[in-house]
Amino acid sequence: MNIVIAIILFSLIILFHELGHFLLAKANGVQVNEFCLGLGPTIIGFHKGETFYSLKLLPFGGACMMEGEDEESDSNRAFGKKGVWQRFSIVFAGPFFNFILAWVFSLIILGSVGIDEPSIYQVEPGSPAAEAGIQAGDRIVKLGKKHIHFYREISVYTFFHDGENTEVVWEHDGEKYSAAITPEYNEEAGRYLFGFQGSIGRKKSGPLRVIQYSFYEVKYWISTTLQSLGKLVTGQLHMNDLSGPVGIVKTIGDTYTASKPDGVFYIIMNLLNMAILLSANLGVMNLLPLPALDGGRLVFFIIEAIRGKRIDPQKEGMVHYIGLIVLMVLMVVIMGNDIRKLFM
Repeated sequence: MNIVIAIILFSLIILFHELGHFLLAKANGVQVNEFCLGLGPTIIGFHKGETFYSLKLLPFGGACMMEGEDEESDSNRAFGKKGVWQRFSIVFAGPFFNFILAWVFSLIILGSVGIDEPSIYQVEPGSPAAEAGIQAGDRIVKLGKKHIHFYREISVYTFFHDGENTEVVWEHDGEKYSAAITPEYNEEAGRYLFGFQGSIGRKKSGPLRVIQYSFYEVKYWISTTLQSLGKLVTGQLHMNDLSGPVGIVKTIGDTYTASKPDGVFYIIMNLLNMAILLSANLGVMNLLPLPALDGGRLVFFIIEAIRGKRIDPQKEGMVHYIGLIVLMVLMVVIMGNDIRKLFM
């Protein structure tokens, strides 16, 4: 059951990504030859109009296959015959739809269980926060240059800024105060802490605030993903910290199992929270300016728009092909690592 739920959730996120490409392709008059979920041999499919809709054997990935996307075509409705910004919008729509999906799921969660306000419940005596004058009931407004909307953003900030002296802005009785605070290393927690704890539970809000904070939720996950990538590039995170499809399916399954004792409502909420993370991650990863990814193709479109001339499609295709091979090798390494973790 765990695997089935994980595959359904993962497939939904992939399907919505491809739907973005599909809808913008149709809107721009591009012929879509096939719209599929999964990879490998076709299990089942049907034609509707000019498009073949199919389900593939391997339940990972998907595709929106357009006429003249990766090959020459004489059709006036070929992808390559469209203007540069039309092609840009079609490719960009996939990651953008992932952000839309994450926002919709955020609406459901924040509207159902409320917002984890960045309010202080307790301040440890003698801690850096206490010495700065922060008190229980205060609200953290800003850390460094980062505006804080959720309490969990404070934990993420300290994780990505280990022991850094930070300008903290907080609100007390309607007035704002600020101080430079250096978090202290806590042996028990194994990390740097300011010395305060957040309020217990979440606070429910009205519809307009839920809509506003749903944007903050998506922004939070995008920011967290980018900062994690930064740590990976600088060597502060390692390949062992990455997860591929196998690891993702296991994590979703573990989330489902852990949520079962709390009932159906919490199963749904926790799975939706996982879906927000995955959808936002997929959007960010696909926008990276790497060959074979949507972001890599967008780079070529921007270059084309600047120089006023399209780059040789064969040369562009070769770059993406090499990039695809590199990505496939990386995926095999990550998948092998995921499988190894299953037996640890």
